[in-house]
Amino acid sequence: MKITILFNGRTNVDYIRQGIEEYLSRLKHYIKFEIIEVPEIKNAKNLSEEQYRQNEAELMKKNFPKSDYIVLLDENGNEFSSEKFARFLEHKIQTGIKNLMFIVGGPYGFSDEIKNMASYTISLSQMTFPHQLVRLIFAEQLYRAFTIIKKEKYHHS
Repeated sequence: MKITILFNGRTNVDYIRQGIEEYLSRLKHYIKFEIIEVPEIKNAKNLSEEQYRQNEAELMKKNFPKSDYIVLLDENGNEFSSEKFARFLEHKIQTGIKNLMFIVGGPYGFSDEIKNMASYTISLSQMTFPHQLVRLIFAEQLYRAFTIIKKEKYHHS
């Protein structure tokens, strides 16, 4: 299986980018993955929230590889413990999914079109985090999930 993570815009905070790079370098020992950064919306300040979501959806769709399963990271999604997220990933691996795509959207959530394309929606927390920070938190949780699947010490070290 391959995991694709699609982000809205570049990670432009140095310490967050370094943290993401650290966890993704660890993750590559467990699974193939790809990061896609969709360009930021131009003239975003002049757009309504709905216009922003629509423009973002168009940019995202251009970058969708053929994915068997699309998971949105959204505040209204299903919450998992780290162990349950690991079981979720393990189940997707066992069912033969070839490409699992996770999408981190922009500040206004996802358009209805993107929501309808998704197979599942996950929330990292009921709290609100900056989108840059969500990238780091999710990279760490992906790494943690694979250490749980492999019964390695990281989760409780």
